[in-house]
Amino acid sequence: MAPSIHPSVSRLEIVRGEIATAARAAGRNPASVNLVAVSKTFGAEEIRSVLDAGHRVFGENRVQEAKAKWPALRERYPDLALHLVGPLQSNKARDAVALFDAIHTVDRPKIAEAVADEMAKQGRVLKLFVEINTGGEPQKAGVPPEAADRFLAQCRDEFGLVIVGLMCIPPADEAPAPHFALVHKIAKRNGLTYLSMGMSADFVSAISFGATHVRVGTAIFGRRD
Repeated sequence: MAPSIHPSVSRLEIVRGEIATAARAAGRNPASVNLVAVSKTFGAEEIRSVLDAGHRVFGENRVQEAKAKWPALRERYPDLALHLVGPLQSNKARDAVALFDAIHTVDRPKIAEAVADEMAKQGRVLKLFVEINTGGEPQKAGVPPEAADRFLAQCRDEFGLVIVGLMCIPPADEAPAPHFALVHKIAKRNGLTYLSMGMSADFVSAISFGATHVRVGTAIFGRRD
């Protein structure tokens, strides 16, 4: 009898197929879209099934949670890449820079300065994204769209950071397409290559607006408790 396939691996293959279809429909190479498997709240056992299926790019929301489970996994799978996709507090900058390969949520001068200082101290260079609060939601992190150009210049000129892209989380009760279009526009005028846009419910739409990184958790790992 053939060994059973783990449900997360089956869902991973479905998501990969949907990404490829969406990319081709947008006239893009599927390889231009990076799938960030968001494993927050899931343990090492669940993650290992996806690692054993060959996937290597993962996202976590909290530094402390990632610190508890990823160092041991990285020893076994040294080629994995870990992305911080949740808010970063300045007092967690040291751990974040040590642990992650990319941070999607640079959103204010204090964070930009803390990350710059830690990268210099640790001799590490991370891929950095600025989060844009496209819906102007007070409960969400992110730079207001009208302040994005100024903040990007500050990151470069004052803190010496190389920002590679932008990230957004559209409001849950609004159509995501206008938000993706806005972030694409800001990125284009600032010469940025990467767009971290789209989650389980809307990554197909995000790909049509140029997303290079889609952050998919539920559609791979299933519902969280």
